[in-house]
Amino acid sequence: MVFQKSLTRELTLTALGVFVVLLAIIVSTQAINMLGRAAEGQIANEAITALIGFWTLGFFPVLMILTVFVSVLVVLTRAWRDHEMVVWLSAGLSLRDWIWPIMRFTLPLATLVAGVTLFVGPWADQRSQDYAEIIKRREEISAISPGVFKESSSSTKVYFIESYSGLSGAAANIFMQDMTDGKVSTIFAKRGYITTRKDGERVLVLEDGKRYVGDPGKADYQIGEFKRYTASIGESQSSTGPAGNRQSIPTRMLLGSGNPDYKAELAWRLSMPLSCIVLALLALPLSYYNPRSGHTYNLLFALLAFFVYQNGLTVARNWISQGKTGFWSIALVHALMLLLTMALLKHRNRPQIPFSQSLAQMFGKN
Repeated sequence: MVFQKSLTRELTLTALGVFVVLLAIIVSTQAINMLGRAAEGQIANEAITALIGFWTLGFFPVLMILTVFVSVLVVLTRAWRDHEMVVWLSAGLSLRDWIWPIMRFTLPLATLVAGVTLFVGPWADQRSQDYAEIIKRREEISAISPGVFKESSSSTKVYFIESYSGLSGAAANIFMQDMTDGKVSTIFAKRGYITTRKDGERVLVLEDGKRYVGDPGKADYQIGEFKRYTASIGESQSSTGPAGNRQSIPTRMLLGSGNPDYKAELAWRLSMPLSCIVLALLALPLSYYNPRSGHTYNLLFALLAFFVYQNGLTVARNWISQGKTGFWSIALVHALMLLLTMALLKHRNRPQIPFSQSLAQMFGKN
């Protein structure tokens, strides 16, 4: 029908604009946060762009859900405000006839949300952790700078190199102090270079030097000479192994697990596409706008409903994680919101009838 095609086209164009605006706001906010952390030395400068990209992929489902909700709400509110909805209702269409056109717009995006939430999101989170760990190790290696005393990220080692040859990768006149287990180990070497072991561990190889080991403030230092001495300056750069948090765990590992945290994460991931569909349906009755009143209170109610819905899902996820409830708690939140949507839709079909009477008719009471 004509109204279905026009609605789908308008929803698509509006969603594109809303998504771009929300993405720009969120990315700029995260970029400021990342730059602040980089200024404090928590992350490396060269890691900012990659970490923002991984973070955006992980946040994409929530961003898309919000885009769908806002787009449907804005487009239908405009239709009410411009009396276009009144024309369609006068032509014999009810609000229920708008459900399928909205679903034509929502279902592909909900499928996209499901794919990102179940597969892309965990991968992006794990890659973000791996990349941050690799950059951290590179920062440890970059602590060796000619002519500058620099402290390692673990605050247990201090390095100083008088000169460094970029062609051969060798350094001359090296000083290193290691403070581990309450003892101070001071090393002087004439030459040294950085190499990588088979397991990916980066080590500093020192040649022709002396090593002083002892307790600070005491004179019982042990002095030894060496021809070759190896000092670790970074752990293996291979994968760190299992995911560090439940957001990084692949979905296949969550299935059938008895771990409450895994159940909560699986329930949350399955809830993302469902909440996208439910919010799109909820936007239909919440978009009602009375042109005579001149107030857009419906937008405030819609914003309140969105936060109540999301907070309800978060609380249910936390209860599942704590072992207080099962999967049914998060399904109950969806069911309650869907029931509210049906009640509002029943009422908005005949807005002149009081809401209590609409509820009575919905449940078959006279």
